[in-house]
Amino acid sequence: MKDRAFVPTMGALHAGHLSLIELAKSYSDEVVLSIFVNPLQFENKEDLAKYPRDLDADKKLAMSAGAMQIWAPTVDEIYPDEPSIISAGKLGSKYEGVNRAGHFDGVLTVVDRLFKHVQPTYAVFGEKDFQQLFLIKQWVQENKVPVQIISAPLIRDQDGLALSSRNIRLGDEGRKSALVISQALLAARESRDPHSTMLEVLASEPGFKLDYAIVIDEESFEEASASTLNTRALIAGWVNGVRLLDNMQMSVVA
Repeated sequence: MKDRAFVPTMGALHAGHLSLIELAKSYSDEVVLSIFVNPLQFENKEDLAKYPRDLDADKKLAMSAGAMQIWAPTVDEIYPDEPSIISAGKLGSKYEGVNRAGHFDGVLTVVDRLFKHVQPTYAVFGEKDFQQLFLIKQWVQENKVPVQIISAPLIRDQDGLALSSRNIRLGDEGRKSALVISQALLAARESRDPHSTMLEVLASEPGFKLDYAIVIDEESFEEASASTLNTRALIAGWVNGVRLLDNMQMSVVA
């Protein structure tokens, strides 16, 4: 079978998604993009209902970026019967999973279904959802899933805000408040105490409500220590009722 590169998305495509397509094209001429808002990974039904959807616009963007096939399945196509939920294990209940019970179980369950439908050689996931990327890689490795996971760099807007389908809901004032996240990450990268620096910068913006800010070991996803070689800072929080994620490498030792 010919190599196939797969870009799974939940739609509301932006430049970050288009960068995934570009990366996928470097692995295979056959690029498949899926658009599916997965109900299993939303612990809040209101958040699921508010998730932006514009299928026609998404299809045009994806085709213009070089996706050969656009697949927008229904819930019944993905889950024709009661799905057997895949557990994300202990890490699935940490950090992003603390306030989003079952979120990563839902992610792994839908990725398994999507892979079985598409049967890709490669699958491209962005680093913005860094814990998700780590868990998918771990699941693929542990279960010997015959798909190579490709990590795509996080893409930022000119003002530093990490691109997200949810950004459209921020409004002008909310967007200004949200910039404190990337500012905190940049300040932490220059600091000898990145965790304290992040907290200090984030606390300076009253419009931002912190969920968590942590520095982790990229290899194990445990909290980083003084001896950790490869570290990454993760931030999650709320602005105007919109939940935002961001992360940045702090140090990398080859």
